Amino acid sequence: MSFRRDYLSKPIFSWARGVLPTMSDTEREALEAGDVWWDADLFTGNPDWSKLLAFAPARLTDEESAFLHGPVDELCAMLDEWKINWEWRDLPPEVWAFIKAKKFFGMIIPKEFCGLGFSPYAHSEVVRKISSRSLTAAVTVMVPNSLGPGELLMRFGTKEQQDKWLPRLAAGQDIPCFGLTSPEAGSDAASMIDTGIICKGNFEGREVLGLKLNWHKRYITLGPVATLLGLAFKAYDPDHLVGSEDELGITVALIPTHLPGVSIGQRHLPAMQVFQNGPNWGRDVFIPLDYIIGGQERLGQGWKMLMTALAAGRGISLPSLSAAGAAYAARTTGAYARIREQFGISISKFEGIEEPLARIAGTAYLLDAARRLTCAALNEGHHPAVISGIMKLHATERMRIAIDDAMDIHGGKAVIDGPQNYLGGLYRSVPVGITVEGANILTRNLIVFGQGAIRAHPYLLQEMNALSETDRDKGLTAFDTAFWNHVGHSFATMFRAWGRSWTFGLFAPAPDAGDATEFYRQLSRYSSAFALCADMALLTLGGALKRKEMLSARFGDILSELYLLSAALKRWQDEGRQKEDLPALQWCMASGFKTIENRFAEILGNLPNRPVAWMLKFLIQPFGARVTGPSDSVVHLCAQLVLSPSAARDRLTPDLAFVEDDGGIARLEKAFRLVTESEDAAKQLRAARLHDWKEAVGKGVITEADGEKLAAAHEAVAKVIEVDDFAPEALSPIYKKTADVHQFFQELGEQRAAS
Repeated sequence: MSFRRDYLSKPIFSWARGVLPTMSDTEREALEAGDVWWDADLFTGNPDWSKLLAFAPARLTDEESAFLHGPVDELCAMLDEWKINWEWRDLPPEVWAFIKAKKFFGMIIPKEFCGLGFSPYAHSEVVRKISSRSLTAAVTVMVPNSLGPGELLMRFGTKEQQDKWLPRLAAGQDIPCFGLTSPEAGSDAASMIDTGIICKGNFEGREVLGLKLNWHKRYITLGPVATLLGLAFKAYDPDHLVGSEDELGITVALIPTHLPGVSIGQRHLPAMQVFQNGPNWGRDVFIPLDYIIGGQERLGQGWKMLMTALAAGRGISLPSLSAAGAAYAARTTGAYARIREQFGISISKFEGIEEPLARIAGTAYLLDAARRLTCAALNEGHHPAVISGIMKLHATERMRIAIDDAMDIHGGKAVIDGPQNYLGGLYRSVPVGITVEGANILTRNLIVFGQGAIRAHPYLLQEMNALSETDRDKGLTAFDTAFWNHVGHSFATMFRAWGRSWTFGLFAPAPDAGDATEFYRQLSRYSSAFALCADMALLTLGGALKRKEMLSARFGDILSELYLLSAALKRWQDEGRQKEDLPALQWCMASGFKTIENRFAEILGNLPNRPVAWMLKFLIQPFGARVTGPSDSVVHLCAQLVLSPSAARDRLTPDLAFVEDDGGIARLEKAFRLVTESEDAAKQLRAARLHDWKEAVGKGVITEADGEKLAAAHEAVAKVIEVDDFAPEALSPIYKKTADVHQFFQELGEQRAAS
């Protein structure tokens, strides 16, 4: 062993230490945030499917279920998104009061601090359901339960801070927000210039050691109405009042917004969405050191605290909203396609409609599967940072595709705004989800694979830690073990990937999963090919891979697909392998496999080391990218899932907030039910070449009851197809003035003509 270490490993160790790229403290803290879970299995190249299938699915407790079907349903019934957005520009006071009284802001706060103490899955289900009724309300509820003062206090706060603030937050006595983004620092939040200078000052009539803060934040959700601001800033100690360092690093503190120097209340209007969002400023705001979350000992630890909290939060809120959006699009668009006729037939019969409709349905199945699996991991205490990044990125991106498809199928119905338009607000909200909690471009190009390669790889982090070890001898010993284990792993992966690729996964490991068994084999095949390509890219590019963003993005896409498709398989298994749902699973698998194979081809076509690229192509893709996506028959069957009332349709779009009023959704559901119930009578009418149901009744073609059903269906469809229109003065406050001026000049002209 010492011979290997001293004569083989030592020169490699010395070379690697010299080329290892430097890593900033913020980069290291971001990489170390959270933990790994199923992503680590995928990175091995040989995932253990029995481990995934044995993992307990997320379930609601009786108390959580009662809340979902009690206060959540009550809240949804109080919401009118058209009035919220276009008349009130805010939630009405009674809704704010209800949200506070029922502790929606305290879902994640433990019961010992007067919160509801709900699981991540319950949090997700609540956000999902509210999202299907009102995005403004959903965002209002999700933010206090995501990254912010509540979660940071629970994780890092002192006992005194927790006892003081958590009960107030749970009861809605304080409304929280978190100030991270500033004009100078968006995705690169670590470059913020907001400052806190340690000094002595007067606070509540006594002189204490504290921080004088100056900041400018923007895009802060709940900021305009917040009473408690969580603030991220860079702390400095120029007079060395707490230590010998001048720059202490990013710190997070609690700022009651009533303090002198705090300016808050202005509002942004994000993509015409009216959830409370706005900028805030602080000018020489003084707080004692015990307002730092976690107390003085947490000075300079803010970035690590934030990344740790974000590692879980990104996997809940926006993925829940996105899954709701896709399910909502599937249910509404399927119903609309079924009832809407063009050229004398339902538009659902056109293959040009079936293709996007299947894409919506498949996306809804996939996103909710991934949401449930991620929440199950969070319920068990995991904080999978890489998976949370995958979820935020792909949930919001795929919701965008689903909503675009829904808009295309609805046509003018979804374009003309008004109380009867049930898609327009969701369409406008999409860019918000894409942008917040880390821009998707950054997440795809730098984070998913960049963080995943280091955290989820079996040996890479061990090697990096050994190379950065200050004790050179200790580092060499650790490197020797990790490096040769890595070499052995790479050779095993190479032969595994070669064999599975050349046999098209025929002998790859898979559980006995009925109709889905073949899908597991293909994922095993792609996982081994991914692990091999990742190792070769890291070996040939080293630290330069960090700057090859397009390559990194393609690797990230493959890792993401492996996770999302694993989730779809897990869902199908957990729901009892429902035969009726198989087309949705088949659509997901074929679409995902196409993406994976195309990304492999793109990687091999662009890997700088061409001999290595040629070798990899020979090993894993000798015949090129062969999967072309879902077949036409799968597309047809997948589209059918949302075109008729069925248990499969209900499983695909479960527990959405459809309130029984005369709004657009209620009209649509009624028309869908009536059209499907009267379908046989409509067929008889067409077969007899008749158009009037009364004539058909008179001729005995259909019964009078069937005729009345047809009439009711026709009337219901007409109501759905209607779009809103407005009197000019209802849309423009200047119209009356303009009309008066026009009338004045008209009368003046008439008088002159008469004279």
